[in-house]
Amino acid sequence: MTSTLAETTGTYRERPLDGRTIALGVTGSISAYKAADLASKLRQAGASVEVLMTEAATRFIAPLTFQSLTGQAAIVDMFETEEAEAHVEVARRADAFLIAPATADCLARLAYGGGGDMVTLTALATTAPVVVAPAMDSQMWANAAVEANVGALVERGVEVVGPAEGRLASGRFGAGRLAETPAILGAVRAAIGRREGDLCGRAVIVTAGGTQEPLDPVRYIGNRSSGRMGFSLAAAARDRGARVSLVTGPSQLTTPYGVDRVDVKTVEEMLGALEPLTERCDALLMAAAPADFRPLEASGQKIKKATLNEDDMTLPLTETPDIISTLPGGGVRVAFAAETENLKANATAKLAAKRADFIVANDVTAAGSGFGTETNEVTIFHREGEAERLPLLSKYAVAHAILDRVAARLT
Repeated sequence: MTSTLAETTGTYRERPLDGRTIALGVTGSISAYKAADLASKLRQAGASVEVLMTEAATRFIAPLTFQSLTGQAAIVDMFETEEAEAHVEVARRADAFLIAPATADCLARLAYGGGGDMVTLTALATTAPVVVAPAMDSQMWANAAVEANVGALVERGVEVVGPAEGRLASGRFGAGRLAETPAILGAVRAAIGRREGDLCGRAVIVTAGGTQEPLDPVRYIGNRSSGRMGFSLAAAARDRGARVSLVTGPSQLTTPYGVDRVDVKTVEEMLGALEPLTERCDALLMAAAPADFRPLEASGQKIKKATLNEDDMTLPLTETPDIISTLPGGGVRVAFAAETENLKANATAKLAAKRADFIVANDVTAAGSGFGTETNEVTIFHREGEAERLPLLSKYAVAHAILDRVAARLT
């Protein structure tokens, strides 16, 4: 039986923060100007953003800037707000409370429960996940008191993202820069997922990218896989609260925040990395495109044209291990099939061979569905015989469609 998207239920999320209320606390750091970009990106992601500022923060960036970006007035003074007990009301509405940048003074107040400004007062009142992104000089960040305060916050479940290393306002180089916007947004998504996601506490393993089987030190046999589908799966599983390990072939893609990444090159290396991980995982999502063949023998030196026999240009190949059928365990197992013809027959034949619960198949010759694209059009084949054809979606939305079915099977 084949069903279409309209006949199935599931969650297709294009923007994970859509409809969320994010309280954004801004404290008095030179990097406060970067909070404007955060507010803008949160709004673009579909969130309602309520900004709270310390008096010191207004010395670096005007409250009007945030009002222009969010459509709501920034709150600085609790006695000059239209809403009674604004810090409590904002705290109740928030799905997450993000403080970026968080100064050393702010971290100290949070650690001992102080509330001398709108930012820390709201932090005291909220029960939502709290994410802090510290920013300060490297010498301050290395201070024992700051380390102790951060440690205390982490023990209480506060998500601390950054700081990053680089050039500081003082002109020196070191740790203390505000983390980049994508990392901070990833931390917010991860914090919300851990609070309410349907994969909370689950261990999920994702593979991504193609492998490179060496022919000589400068050449290899590989494929065109960019790794986007696997990276999207890793981000989506993280957003649903899972602990995610991403085992990937060579890829230039940025690791999603909070995801443990293991880099490999060959099929043998990927198999070796997966074996210990799959012993205790709840789900294995094999989105990688491992090479099916490798040279029978790899040359230790670059192969020169002059050494080749023009009458015999054959390259002896041997099969590589089929990773998913080789691996024991793995919980709910999802295999992928990138096909160019006979999609249904080829995909269903792999279900039993790979001991998979689902096969996600796509025609890589179809527009928008091949390697390197931002979108994918797939059919999900179940081991029980059902087939669900999805329309062309973003790879992130496809990832959630797959995880909807994984989560249902886990429960």
